[in-house]
Amino acid sequence: MVENEEQVEISFTRDRSSLEGKHVPLNIDKRFVMLRGSSGFYSYAIYEHLKEWPGFNLPQTRIVFKLRKDKFQYMAVADNRQRRMPLPDDRSPRRSSPLAYPEAVLIVHPVESEFQGEVDDKYQYSCENKDLHVHGWICNDPPVGWWQITPSNEFRSGGPMKQNLTSHVGPINLAMFLSAHYVGEEMVPKFQRGEPWKKVFGPVFFYLNTLIDNNDPLWLWEDAKQETKTQVQCWPHNFLASDDFPKSQQRGCVSGRLRVSDRYVSNEHISVNGAYVGLAPPGDVGSWQTESKGYQFWTKTDENGYFFINDVRTGDYNLYAWVPGFIGDYKNDTIITITSGCDIDMGELVYEPPRDGATLWEIGIPDRTAAEFHVPDPDPKQYGLWERYSDLYPNGDLVYTVGVSDYRTDWFFAQVTRKKNDGKYEGTTWQIKFNLDNINQTGIYKLRVALATAYVAELQVRINNPKANPPLFTTGVIGHDNTITRHGIHGLYGLYSIDVKGTFLMEGENTIFLTQPMCSSALQGLMYDYIRLEVPPS
Repeated sequence: MVENEEQVEISFTRDRSSLEGKHVPLNIDKRFVMLRGSSGFYSYAIYEHLKEWPGFNLPQTRIVFKLRKDKFQYMAVADNRQRRMPLPDDRSPRRSSPLAYPEAVLIVHPVESEFQGEVDDKYQYSCENKDLHVHGWICNDPPVGWWQITPSNEFRSGGPMKQNLTSHVGPINLAMFLSAHYVGEEMVPKFQRGEPWKKVFGPVFFYLNTLIDNNDPLWLWEDAKQETKTQVQCWPHNFLASDDFPKSQQRGCVSGRLRVSDRYVSNEHISVNGAYVGLAPPGDVGSWQTESKGYQFWTKTDENGYFFINDVRTGDYNLYAWVPGFIGDYKNDTIITITSGCDIDMGELVYEPPRDGATLWEIGIPDRTAAEFHVPDPDPKQYGLWERYSDLYPNGDLVYTVGVSDYRTDWFFAQVTRKKNDGKYEGTTWQIKFNLDNINQTGIYKLRVALATAYVAELQVRINNPKANPPLFTTGVIGHDNTITRHGIHGLYGLYSIDVKGTFLMEGENTIFLTQPMCSSALQGLMYDYIRLEVPPS
């Protein structure tokens, strides 16, 4: 530990060997650091599982602070997501009514009347890792801000678009280290006996500020954003006492250039601006989405496709990427070994996204979300947006006609169940209608279906015969993302490529039937990212 005029670092440890059989088999070292002249404190934790210990699962771990409800009543997560919040008392049974699940309540008798009729749900304030750098609370009297700042996501799992909780009614302030929210069981790290593991979570910075020459409490939010930039520039911090947190000179760097090769878009390699490039533990294509035991380091390419990933911990990695505007995932098969002080140039990397033939038609934008589709305004008398589907399609399911319909207004953001008059639910079948002037009877057309999320759902695909059994394609039952319930617009990405024989098609009008039959609750369903039909390759 450290104690001097410039710094104090203290450690609280829990030795698993002294708690045999009573707690999860982990050594936990929780640390707090204060620096002279710094308006706040840092916290980080070191978890260790020894190989001789029994196995266990770790679904979630985080730092939680509960502030004074009579003081901190204004919450800020982003410039466009901040507001005065209800009191925790408003969630009590006598002041609220339960909704679709325990986290969500309708406030009916609030302490303060302005919150009457509001829904409170902590998932309304979730945020993607790439944007989750600062959030917190403001007290008006005295004018004080409490902010949780995360300078780096290296210890967080699931990549830049993984969503995590932030702050919510309590007033609660969270520093999420690990969770399976918006992904599901696939992300829960499962440790076996004989599997040693150690990981450093954090550090994160808890920043406190106040007003001196300014009378606007919202200045505290602006100041917190400036402090966040300072903390990011200072990463990795060089003052931590633990040898398990390497300093900058003990880390390495990786750089290169990523380009895309798609001959149906361009005869030349395409320089992509804003592609996501990352280092994560070795695995399969796209495995970074559910990897949860190691560290990940992500960046975005510049306008010419160049990328630079700095301050990478030592170890073995694969390089992964995905490119907005193109389907699929890129993985470089080379194992990249990072050593202290290394500077590795990967040269020019070329991603060839899945493609057999030219595009016959497409629906949506390949960006791993359903954000471009129709998200209806909420009905004040309803809770979840999923309930609007039956309102908008009361007499039949969605029918989309290529060349006539507009996915921005005519494609509902989620294929959900339909509530029947008896209160039970039924599956839904959406139709895509399109015309063909001529058919390549001997060729194979390719249907690409990219899903943005799924929750205990199944996608069955049929061509021109809604009763075909078995269907042309089925995903089987997939997904534990729970994205629809948690107000998300994406979860775990999945891409399916389906062969369609030319003999299945006909000249004139054709119909693709997309059936989601799972229907035990209102919360089951899936979201599409992008759909494309390709002609046979020439």
